[in-house]
Amino acid sequence: MQCCQWCAIFRSPLWTIAAPLFGKPLKKPLVPGLRGRFYCPTNRLIKISGEAVPAVPADVTPAYLAIDWGTTNRRIYVIANDGTMLDTIRDDRGVLAMAAGEYPSEIAAIRDRLGDLPIIAAGMVGSTRGWREAAYVPAPADLATLAGAATRIEEQRVTIVPGVSLLTDTRADVMRGEEVQVLGAIVAGLAPADALFAQPGTHNKWVHTQGGRIADFATTMTGELFALVKGHGILAGMLDGPVADGPAFRDGLSRGSGACDLTAALFGVRASVLLGRIAAEDAAAYASGLLIGNDIGAVPDMEGQTVYLLSGGLLADLYTIGIEQRGGRVVALDSHAGFLAGLHAIREHLS
Repeated sequence: MQCCQWCAIFRSPLWTIAAPLFGKPLKKPLVPGLRGRFYCPTNRLIKISGEAVPAVPADVTPAYLAIDWGTTNRRIYVIANDGTMLDTIRDDRGVLAMAAGEYPSEIAAIRDRLGDLPIIAAGMVGSTRGWREAAYVPAPADLATLAGAATRIEEQRVTIVPGVSLLTDTRADVMRGEEVQVLGAIVAGLAPADALFAQPGTHNKWVHTQGGRIADFATTMTGELFALVKGHGILAGMLDGPVADGPAFRDGLSRGSGACDLTAALFGVRASVLLGRIAAEDAAAYASGLLIGNDIGAVPDMEGQTVYLLSGGLLADLYTIGIEQRGGRVVALDSHAGFLAGLHAIREHLS
């Protein structure tokens, strides 16, 4: 039986019954809505949330838990003293799913499942909407700066990493969680100390680093804006088709790049469908291209630049196409690897 077939079985509740038949009882019970590590009966791989990673020696001792605690989702890692990831789970228990007084019991539940270990967390858990505010540190900032301003909740043995802020005469911006990925990618040797990073998502970040410090950054609402126009207003119901690379997406990229009339271009999606310029099934791809093209087009001097892309999946592919269309070069990075390297380095600064 192929490994992918085993994975389909593992995701089924029946596996809790069938596991003993294969002589491979689960390391931990599978909990609905919570995906974690489980052993493949082929003994070739360990599967983590559907991702194949090398098996970890059984004699490695866990040292702490690292949590990427975002607005809607959360990912928890079990980390060894040398930074090796031993286990991970991912769920939808982001800060929006948490009541104000629920965090201590949630921390206890995490430790019951993964071990009674110290915790270091980053992301929206340290915001005013999270558990305990970890005040922003102003840019320029590096990992030592973040460690020095971390918020400690001593009674819970939890450390929360602060975000980074930017304030000039003309701009204000903030980030939480992304700074750990960026600086972690540098400390792990995945990117140089002076670099341009992109972190596509609901809110994309363009981050400039100098000397291993976050020097400047800008947040764009590209993903959120697409969701808003898709679900509300005049374009609602017109953007239900697939978003993928193709002539419509690339046409949108070209129209959106450098456009000073983005709102007019978005209304043009409706007009283009009504007048037959764009097929109805291509409207979503075209609108996505408009927004991504406009996002990338706002970055000055893209021609010849290398962009270190902390993302994955379709969104990373679409941004890669857009960046390369403007003459840039993309180096794709594993955002999880960056996050873990960053938190591990912060932990060493805290020691």
